[in-house]
Amino acid sequence: MNPIDATAELCAVTTTVASAEDARRLAQAVLAQRLAACVQVEAVVSHYRWAGVLREEGEHRLVCKTLPAAVPQLLGLLRALHPYDLPELVVQRLLATVEYADWVRREVAA
Repeated sequence: MNPIDATAELCAVTTTVASAEDARRLAQAVLAQRLAACVQVEAVVSHYRWAGVLREEGEHRLVCKTLPAAVPQLLGLLRALHPYDLPELVVQRLLATVEYADWVRREVAA
């Protein structure tokens, strides 16, 4: 048996926020609406150019594991609740083990 099922397609939706409080608030809202099975939060340092100025800022990255069908609603929620004027919203397609994909399917109300 192949441990990766090519039909077990999931998505990871990633965003960043400035504070742990904002990260927790977004993660809890996403999970409460069952738009992701899991939201991982990690501290990162972002280097970027904004308004012509190079910046280096501590941020918190959220990675939401979800189903492709839930992505539009998840993006809508993140846009509505995000504290940034221009939030990072990146969607990546994932292939997962059958067991993990089954768990995500059970947890996401898509």
